[in-house]
Parts: sequence; C-alpha cells; structure tokens
Amino acid sequence: MADLNKVFLMGNLTRDPEVRYTSSGTAVTDIGVAINRVYSVEGEKHEDVTFVDVQIWGPQAESEFLRKGRPVIVEGHLRFEAWDDKQTGQKRSRLRVVAERIQTPGASTRHDQPTHKQIRPSARISSEGCSASVRPNDNILLGYAKTNHSL
Repeated sequence: MADLNKVFLMGNLTRDPEVRYTSSGTAVTDIGVAINRVYSVEGEKHEDVTFVDVQIWGPQAESEFLRKGRPVIVEGHLRFEAWDDKQTGQKRSRLRVVAERIQTPGASTRHDQPTHKQIRPSARISSEGCSASVRPNDNILLGYAKTNHSL
C-alpha cells in the first residue's frame, strides 16, 4: 500500500510571523493557525478550536500578507519531531505541518485590498451566452464577465 502525507488547512493566523534565516540565507518562519469547527450534538450547537503549528520555508516565509487574524490556506505535509527537553530531561515530541503552499484569501498586492468587488443587488452578468441574477449579499468575482446594467 502506498503512503500519503498531505495536509490541507484553512483558518486564521494566531500571531504575526517572525522570519529568520538559515546560514545559507533561506527564509523560514513558524506560524500558528486556528481552525474553528462548529457542530451540533442533540440539537445543541458546539464550537471548538484547533491550533496547529506550521513551518514555512523559502520566499513564502517572507510574505507581507501573513499577519495575525488573517485567513490563510495551507497545503503541506506532517513532520514528526522528537527531542530531549534540556530543562527537565524528558523526551518531548510533536507533529507540525511543513507548508508547501500558502494562500492568503482576500490579499492583493495593491494596498492590501480584497481582490474581489461586490456587485449591487439586481445586477445581471453575462458571459458567452450565459447569464445569472445576483441576489443581495452575493459576492461575485469579477474577471471577464460583462455587466448588462450600470452599477
């Protein structure tokens, strides 16, 4: 049987990252990601939070969009680390995610503004013969779509 070690996470950064560099000049940073989960048990709503440590290597570690509270999508793999605690002499271990790809939804390179625009209610968009009505509170990613009505 083949092995698979792949992790996908979506959550919010718990702290501002602090970039450091290896002796060869490679950037590395550790971030914390908080992942909320909402579920119901016998009709009663519950929420819990899982905190995950993520290590980022290379140019992604220097991203200006990684800031506390920001949403982040992480693709990576698990790494097991074990060591002896110098103060207590006890054996310690942990699982950590090593990021292979980081995405920061809503971040853009221009003044850190969201990369999408909101279309007002009752606008219609069409592209190549397809059309769709937009209801209040719908967010539409604008790309090649043409608007039929003035906004």
